[in-house]
Amino acid sequence: MKVYKPPMGWNTWNTFARNIDEKLVMESADKLVETGLAECGYNYIVIDDCWALKQRDENGKLVPDPEKFPSGMKHLSDYIHSKGLKFGMYSCCGTLTCAGYPGSYQHEFDDAKSFADWGVDLLKYDYCFRPTTIPPEILYRRMSIALKNCGRDILFSACSCGFDDTREWIGTTGSHMWRTTDDIYDSWESLKKLSKVGLENAKYGGISRFADMDMLIVGMYGKGNVGLGGCTFEEYKTHFSLWALLNSPLMIGCDIRNMDEDTKKILMNKEVIAINQDEESNVPFDARIINSPYDDDIFVYAKMLSNGDYAIGFFNFTDEKTNEWQTHFTLEKLGLDEATGKTLLMKELWTGETERVENGIVRFKLEPHTCKLYRASVIDK
Repeated sequence: MKVYKPPMGWNTWNTFARNIDEKLVMESADKLVETGLAECGYNYIVIDDCWALKQRDENGKLVPDPEKFPSGMKHLSDYIHSKGLKFGMYSCCGTLTCAGYPGSYQHEFDDAKSFADWGVDLLKYDYCFRPTTIPPEILYRRMSIALKNCGRDILFSACSCGFDDTREWIGTTGSHMWRTTDDIYDSWESLKKLSKVGLENAKYGGISRFADMDMLIVGMYGKGNVGLGGCTFEEYKTHFSLWALLNSPLMIGCDIRNMDEDTKKILMNKEVIAINQDEESNVPFDARIINSPYDDDIFVYAKMLSNGDYAIGFFNFTDEKTNEWQTHFTLEKLGLDEATGKTLLMKELWTGETERVENGIVRFKLEPHTCKLYRASVIDK
């Protein structure tokens, strides 16, 4: 069985939506390599909705729009693979996609064969226009088994947006990642809302079945299809840190052909990426001691790493600035009580600063909308 890590890459939707073509995708593949993003692990180039004609051909097959993709999908796939990258595409479990193009309902095996013939490595599978008389898990099982029998390894990205109790049945579908939320928008309000949903659903993830909190908005600054006011550098950093800690796939949504240095600084932090890509993909857990007036908006989450370290994140989603300690956690929450004779040496992954935990307790205060993300090593007291 192939074991996946949370996929990393770039997707067309957040910035470009229906305004996609062969030139854009090729240029973005080039930039993924030229900027060093590919070296950091971003290796999927994913075409989202709006790539096909509005009608299937006389044989019932999906047809790429010849104006947008004149060389065809196999040629584009070969180009992406020549760069050492992987190729992702989009379809939907309903009769139509969310933008009104042909969906894969009752064409699952034919479409899976087309995707395999084109050299597709990832399929994002959406949830619009589905027949309500058929349970959603059956629709996702149908495409999953079609992909598993198409003759090619294709990562299956289930995108039911958490609807209809997705977390209760998604593990039966053979999908490798599943959306926990509705679509993200480039605003602090959207980020905060989706983050809370993601925290609630993180425990339902696991190896090769990642809870997907939707694509990244880092570096969009209010531009593009989901641009909605934009976020600050610190808010984007909080966004990226939480996605990394919770094992969410890291799919860039900005125009990577025009990234500023702050965007690169966030997306290319290799120590933060390593937290996301840890080979065990252990489930994160709430490490707070709940006794703060800010409990609904202050979070401490931790997860074990494969080398014996912990990843620990502190997140302040409040709008208030305070000089008080906002919350704390004890090492006992991590299994390191006094009897173990152990403590932690914590390295903050954005500043590089280190601190040793004394007396088994960590307190913190953060500016509004900010975070701290640590890699913590177990050491003797």
